Amino acid sequence: MHGLGVAACAAATAMAAASTAAKNQALLALARRLREASPALQAANRLDLDAARAAGLEAPMVDRLKLNDKIIATVAEGCEQLAAMPDPVGEITQVKRRPSGISVGQMRVPLGVFGMIFESRPNVTIEAASLAIKSGNACILRGGSEAIHSNLALAGIVAAALQEAGLPAAAVQLLRTVDRAAVGLLITMPEFVDVIIPRGGKGLIERISREARVPVIKHLDGNCHSYVDAEVDLELALRVVDNAKTQKYSPCNATESLLVHAAQGAAFLPRIGALFAAKGVEMRGCPRSLALLGPLPGARLVAARESDWSEEYLAPVISIKLVDSLDEAIAHINRYGSHHTDAILTTNHVNAMRFLREVDSSSVMVNASTRFADGFEYGLGAEIGISTDKFHARGPVGLEGLTSLKWIVLGQGELRQ
Repeated sequence: MHGLGVAACAAATAMAAASTAAKNQALLALARRLREASPALQAANRLDLDAARAAGLEAPMVDRLKLNDKIIATVAEGCEQLAAMPDPVGEITQVKRRPSGISVGQMRVPLGVFGMIFESRPNVTIEAASLAIKSGNACILRGGSEAIHSNLALAGIVAAALQEAGLPAAAVQLLRTVDRAAVGLLITMPEFVDVIIPRGGKGLIERISREARVPVIKHLDGNCHSYVDAEVDLELALRVVDNAKTQKYSPCNATESLLVHAAQGAAFLPRIGALFAAKGVEMRGCPRSLALLGPLPGARLVAARESDWSEEYLAPVISIKLVDSLDEAIAHINRYGSHHTDAILTTNHVNAMRFLREVDSSSVMVNASTRFADGFEYGLGAEIGISTDKFHARGPVGLEGLTSLKWIVLGQGELRQ
């Protein structure tokens, strides 16, 4: 781990000084090599999938583990999108002339070295690597043992792309051991690592947050809400809520809790309930919502417990509550939500603006699926993760989230009086 840290620091110095052209060349080479290696990558991924199923991993975990043509094409496109984006490094802003004659401003610079600890999704290896390259950082990656074959194959492609562009291969290093002790060392090396980014289950992130001796960018869980307001386009709301919950169950931006204004309960709940029932989604409702939902053929209706309002299911399960006002909806979300992503479905502009202002989450949406809370969908090229913290990054963490600002002073011999 000491050797990795030394190499990462040296690489970070080189990456901070690298030209935009060299970084873009590495990203384009990475995209090309990913597409060319798709069959080999999927062969390595099958080893991980077979082992995961044999070990009895739960279906959402296996789903997150998959590398297929679509996922590989998406991460390759993310690399190309990043290459086309402006380079944030070296950008100077807010320059103001002071009465003393000096000009004071801020310059955007890389963080240095970040450590990334993640579970399951091997595509995170490429997202982290591509963002590190474009933002001029170095990174040390530690994927889950369940994805070791996939991650090793991907790391080899990243190293080759960096070398093709004349950049240090050590700018992106993957821990080749699955020993948990390596994580304990990585998060306690402030002399080498500037920030730790955990991406995985709540247990992993709680452990990292508790034991780390370097700053952590994190979110613990994704209890996302969709709220159907009193004034709403019902057809739009049905499409959006269905997508927010059922388009994919395992991501952290899937809706886990549905709030419906009582004025729309009778019109909306039986219809969304029928959609959920047809897809095998279990509905855990408050007494009033259950009365409006049932009986539905084939529906799995369960009385919600207090714990359901805070639950991240990552599965075909949703909690449903009837509320009597926008105030009640906002209060419920701020109390039980995880400050990740929450959406309002409404035709009332005033209510939409109140929801945007008052819901204390990293992404707040109007008439859109919570599934859009994603760096790629936000045009960030890729994301290193979602932050529900308020410092120093919030929401999907892309290029700017991997940089910081330092003050610069431009003078012509001015002296402090």
